[in-house]
Formats: sequence, structure tokens, C-alpha cells
Amino acid sequence: MAEADRPPSLERNDVLDEKNGIDATDTSSPAADGTVTEDSPQTRETSPKEALILDACGRRDISELQALAELPGGFITDDLRQEAWPILLGLPIRTRTDGDEKAHEAYLSQEDLSWKHLPPHKDEDQVRLDVDRAFVYYPHYRTDDERNRQKAHLSNVILSVLRRHPYLCYFQGYHDIAQVFLLVLPPALRAPAVTRLSTLRIRDFMLPNLTAALAQLRLIPSILNAADPKLCAHLSQTEPFFALSGTLTMYAHDIQSLGEIARLFDVLLAREPIFSVYMFAQIVLNRRTELFETPPTEPEMLHSILSKLPQPLDLEALITATSELCARYPPETLGAAWRRGISEFSALKTARSTADCAGQSEAVGEYYFTQHVRDLERRERRAQVVKALWAYSRPAGMVGFAVLFGVLAYWMRRSPLVSSSLAGFSE
Repeated sequence: MAEADRPPSLERNDVLDEKNGIDATDTSSPAADGTVTEDSPQTRETSPKEALILDACGRRDISELQALAELPGGFITDDLRQEAWPILLGLPIRTRTDGDEKAHEAYLSQEDLSWKHLPPHKDEDQVRLDVDRAFVYYPHYRTDDERNRQKAHLSNVILSVLRRHPYLCYFQGYHDIAQVFLLVLPPALRAPAVTRLSTLRIRDFMLPNLTAALAQLRLIPSILNAADPKLCAHLSQTEPFFALSGTLTMYAHDIQSLGEIARLFDVLLAREPIFSVYMFAQIVLNRRTELFETPPTEPEMLHSILSKLPQPLDLEALITATSELCARYPPETLGAAWRRGISEFSALKTARSTADCAGQSEAVGEYYFTQHVRDLERRERRAQVVKALWAYSRPAGMVGFAVLFGVLAYWMRRSPLVSSSLAGFSE
């Protein structure tokens, strides 16, 4: 393997680094205007579950945090999310200490703007358009000035990530995800958290095109076929593109309550990235009766139904059912849609373990990104070869087919890349 193709070390050298670490000792829950909400631990006693969450954060016990995230209420308050989310994402933080509380709060209130000196990212015009449409459903600001200040903060978070990691490609809906982090986390943690999410967990959506994102959607029919073959057959003429908005934005574009989306993020950050795909499959399963009322010969109508989340959405029941669905039909049982449809460099495979992913560096994410792009290019070349062979396989083109086959054979001997691509046909 060439030196450039070697992955960076999977071990992060900055975890808990006292010099580079991010201090997450702030326990206040800032509202839109910066005030502390009434559910702050500073103003009431800590519940038994909150104590368990704080204890797990203190020990950086990701397994325990995963279990707590799936229990009703998740991490309960934004104060606890400020402790738990960075740990689940692998940020090099120190959890709550007995140090100088005022100094800690002052640090967390700072926003790193050093990225402004970096070259602009190619997608900044689209970022500007999307940010201008942000904060539609929540929170409700008293004045336009307040809303505009938050839009400026949101733009800073997104541009910080993109300028520091210019290989990432912005997608519409990314601002919905960043908005949740903006409203839950203190300034010092926002961009670092979104950065690790982008490079290690939703990386597939930030590739140059949506090919990898669509490959994720094609897992949904396989999940449905395993869980409910009759429903899967009923939807066989309906492409799973109805799930794109939900899975692409971690449901932040579709859920209109900050409390609900923050609670959902608890489990989406605690579980592996593929959990989001299983969740949409479970949503489809939950609508079985409604879907059978529409004939399978009307895929446009079925798409219209499925592209909108049911209201109301019982999140706690959905999370429990999705967890059970994952356990019954893990990805490894989904056949070719998982084995060949999902690249080995996809975040669905490189982040199969939340704990392992939390230990990966952003450089590892960039390596996987580069390799995933190359893999997609190989797959595209393979598809072109198959298309060419098929075109020349008809009787009128048998002579041309023989000539083409000879040319391809010669080319393959001189091109290990194509040779290795064609080898995939035997898989």
C-alpha cells in the first residue's frame, strides 16, 4: 500500500489533553437570550437518573451513556447534554470539576473565530441562503435583531467546519443539524462537536454527490423485507427516496420542536449512524395499516405519504422499537444491500461502534472520505464497463463485442484499478 493510502493512526493523541482539551464544566442551560433555564441543576435537586448521567460522563463511559440515552427522556436537560454529547462525539474535554466556575463559564462563552482568516469554502453562497431560512419553527425570538444574531452564530459554526475541512461538501439541510447544536451547546463546544459529527458520522452526506446517501436509503427495503415481507412487496414500486430528508438531516428538518429534536439527538449520537436508517424503516413499519389503504400501483401517492413524518410522533415508543429492530435484523443480515451496496469506507461501517468512532481522529475521517471517493469512482467505472459490454452483447453487435472485449482485456492487463474493479463481479 502506498504511503498516501495508509490511514492515519486510529488512536487519538489529544484525548483529555490538558493543553488542547475543551473544558465542558458549564452546567447552565442557556436560553435564546443567554439566561439560565429553570431546570438548571443550580436551582433544583439532581434526580437519580441525572446522577447516573453525570457519573457516566465523569467516567467517560460511552456504553452507559448509550443505555441512558435510550431510556425515556434521554439526557433530560440541555445541561446534561452539554456533558454527554461531547463525550459521545469523542471531543477532548474535561467534564465538570470543582475548579473556578466563573473562569469555566467565561471560557465556554468564547467563540473561536480564527477560521475567518482561512480561504472561503466553495459552498458558502448556499450556506448563506440556507442560514437565511433558519429558525423558522424554534425558538421564538422577540425581535428580528435577536434572530439575526443567532443566524450569524449559525453561519459561524458552519463556516468554521467547512473552512477548516475544505474537502467536505455542504448539503442543504446541514444547517438544520448545526442549528440544534447551536441551541444546545455553549459557544466553545459548537463547532468542535459539529466538526466531529461531520468528519466521522455523517461524512457520507458530505461527499461530492449523493450516491453514498442513496446507498443508505436502499437498505430500507432490505430491512422491511426482513421484518415485514408483505409490506415490502407492497412498496416495491416506490423508491426509498422518501427517507432522504429525514436521514440526511438527522430528522432536524422535519421535527418542529427543539425539545423533541434534542431528545432524538441524544439517541442518534449515542447509537451508531445506521440507527437513523433503521428508525425510518421503523416509521414505515408503524404506518403499515395506512400504507395498505393505498394501492401499490400508486407509488407517487405512497411516496407522498412516507415523505412526511406522522404527527404526533411518539419518540419514546419509536426509539424503543427501532432499538429492537436493530437487534433483530442487524446490518450484517441484510445481504448484498449491506455487503456490496455500502462501501467499506462509509461511515455506516467505519463507525459501527460509537466508542471506536469517538476514538478516531478527524484525520482518520478525512482518510476515509478520500478512500470513499475513490471507491465510488471505481464503482462508476465498473458500471460503465458493464453498460458497454451489455450494449455490444446484442446479436448485431457480436463482432463489435469481440473487438471491445479484446481491447478491455488489454486495458485490464495495464490497469490494476480496472482489474480489481471487475474482480468484484465474482463477489
